[in-house]
Amino acid sequence: MKKFGLTLLTAFIGGAMALGTYKVIENKYADNMSFEDRQKVYFTSNPSAPITSSAGEVDFTQAAAAVTPAVVYIRVTYQNDAGDDKQSELQQMFGNMFGQQMRPQGVQQASGSGVIISPDGYIVTNNHVVEKADKITVNTNDHRTFQAKVIGTDPNTDLALIKIDATNLPIVKLGNSDDAKVGEWVLAVGNPFNLTSTVTAGIVSAKGRNIGIIGSEDNQNQNPFGRTSNDGPRTNKSIESFIQTDAAINPGNSGGALVNTKGELIGINSAIASQTGSYEGYGFAIPINLAKKVLNDIEKYGAVKRGYVGVSFTELNPDVAEQLKTSVTNGLYVRDIVPGGGAQEAGIKAGDVIVKVESTPVYESSDLQERVGELQPGDKIHLTVLRDGAEKTFTVTLKGDLPTATHTAAVTKSASELFNKLGASFMPITKEQKAQFHVQSGVVVTQVRPGRLFDDTQIPVGSVITSINRHAITSIADMDTAITNTRNGLLVISGLYPDGTSFSNTFQVQ
Repeated sequence: MKKFGLTLLTAFIGGAMALGTYKVIENKYADNMSFEDRQKVYFTSNPSAPITSSAGEVDFTQAAAAVTPAVVYIRVTYQNDAGDDKQSELQQMFGNMFGQQMRPQGVQQASGSGVIISPDGYIVTNNHVVEKADKITVNTNDHRTFQAKVIGTDPNTDLALIKIDATNLPIVKLGNSDDAKVGEWVLAVGNPFNLTSTVTAGIVSAKGRNIGIIGSEDNQNQNPFGRTSNDGPRTNKSIESFIQTDAAINPGNSGGALVNTKGELIGINSAIASQTGSYEGYGFAIPINLAKKVLNDIEKYGAVKRGYVGVSFTELNPDVAEQLKTSVTNGLYVRDIVPGGGAQEAGIKAGDVIVKVESTPVYESSDLQERVGELQPGDKIHLTVLRDGAEKTFTVTLKGDLPTATHTAAVTKSASELFNKLGASFMPITKEQKAQFHVQSGVVVTQVRPGRLFDDTQIPVGSVITSINRHAITSIADMDTAITNTRNGLLVISGLYPDGTSFSNTFQVQ
């Protein structure tokens, strides 16, 4: 009996120590952890019964029950003035793919879906859902309503990160989209046609689909040899490597969850291929492995830190190969090299054919771009090229030039709509930047979204915001406070342009 009591006491102390260790880790490292790492800590301390499935006995009920509470309904309003079409080509293209007729002027409304990925209110959705939003209303599965603020967007992948002021929210577990198999059962969860919490089932029809929708307005002049793609920082930077599914996806599903039968998030639903605007069997989702990198960057840096190989290339097929007078019919034909880029420094030359990335065969641009899109500037990637009939592998160091300081994006519900009107993302100023601009405090503009106030008044990325309505700005939270206390909808924002010259702009935000 004494031995049993000692064992029980030891177990109790061990459990307490584990819980205490979790709390220490949670508090000390949360700000520096990725969304996926934070989820691992969360699920370790909040265990649930494993969801299992097999091809022989498929049961979607557990996965649907696990995911549905964390998929939200998003409603947005935005202003389209007569004679001033604020809809981007990307937004119109996605709208057309979903059969949505975009009205030309006045206050507009739209809707979509989002997926909660952090208990403190971070939500992933599509860029085209919130890109022009002045007001974002989020309705949760348990019928609560919140106002959301755009933390940052990435038009190059059609992803956006927004945040609501809430705690202890249900989340969807991030999966591994690389492990998804063609033919595997998947569920699409979202809010089509304003029907909230809708679950549909299908299979993964294909992977690595490049359907030419993101950044299509930048690619009007196609290379006569076929589809062209660019990797260098001075060219089109869109990344497409969609998961194709035949799970029913319709208008309103944009930004919703594509999950496997274990209830793990493997994609963010983004588009359909349809002649009618409704489901015809072809849906496309952004792989979650690509989304993880984008979302972590937006939260940590205020913008996406994207690395580049530094090449432009053409996808090969027999017809293209004949015109290029090459016997190679598969791979990416390197047309040009960006001077000073990673490819040039590694020794890759124009005329090479990229045939493998990290020993995996390359057939389409998405095979390379998705892998590169998951990495940071400074990371290394191994590319195998075919040159003079022989394969040669090069180690390429990706190049990029975004700042590396971090920030924590605070959210204030009453400030969210005004904050969205600014159309920018920020991070605290670094010591080096303080010395450069001769200021004691401020925040740095890391992203400016088209058609918003910062874009209209030409406050560019790299500018430093030092005060709002004459209140000194030392953090993101200071911005929320200043915006919340705005009177008559007037914001006087002062700071310095990237060249050091000062500015003071007055915004009417109501």
